[in-house]
Amino acid sequence: MRILFLGDIVGRAGRDAVAAALPRLRESLRLDLAIVNVENASHGFGCAPNMAEDLFAAGADVLTLGNHAWDRRELAGYIETRPRLIRPINFPPGSPGHGSVVVDLDDGRRALVLQAIGRLFMEPSDDPFRLTAELLGRHRLGVTVQAIVADLHGEATSEKMAFAHSFDGRLSLVVGTHTHCPSADHHILPGGTAFQSDAGMCGDYDSVIGMDKAVASARFWRRIPGERLAPAEGEATICGVFVETADQTGLALRISPIRVGGRLSQAMAS
Repeated sequence: MRILFLGDIVGRAGRDAVAAALPRLRESLRLDLAIVNVENASHGFGCAPNMAEDLFAAGADVLTLGNHAWDRRELAGYIETRPRLIRPINFPPGSPGHGSVVVDLDDGRRALVLQAIGRLFMEPSDDPFRLTAELLGRHRLGVTVQAIVADLHGEATSEKMAFAHSFDGRLSLVVGTHTHCPSADHHILPGGTAFQSDAGMCGDYDSVIGMDKAVASARFWRRIPGERLAPAEGEATICGVFVETADQTGLALRISPIRVGGRLSQAMAS
């Protein structure tokens, strides 16, 4: 299975860049599955229903959220109608929506996509390791599904690495989101799970993690909130990872970083 995962979309620059590029990426990479993190799509805070609809229309199969999931309150009702929009699996019981979804491809293959949120340096949440293990007790890689992708939304690389090693051989891909900076540690673990600590963001890198650099920098100088943060609006870099898996096992055959447009060095899988 050929899978693309794109990191956190930040603001209009990121939304427009992904919406424009995703159809081309689907064709050039011959994608079977495209997953996009959208938790910062609406002015850097959450995602509005119409924005999610635009990204589905552009070719996203699954959208993932994160700690800003409910910043746009109307999403709580919308997520109940869109099972391919998922929030962290370890949100409190009774939270709207679901933390995972099984996608049925046109050719009969199936892929499980899940999201968990980290606990180090983040707001309190349930145990992402235990809840992921419970979910994997109901889905077997290479048997009930041909691929399993986990988006671990968190601050700490140590937590993301520990998560990946804990489930090595049981997941096709573990990719981190939230820090907005693409890491250079993409590789396949000994058990066959592809891993990258953070996919990076889809947004303007002439910024402070996607937000206007002057306003964000002033907060560090003055130690007071100042004016409201707003996304930078220059040319976006689309950041993510491409993974190809073996259908018989669900394990990764290769992983490649994706960086298209904007200010960062370019990288593209074939």
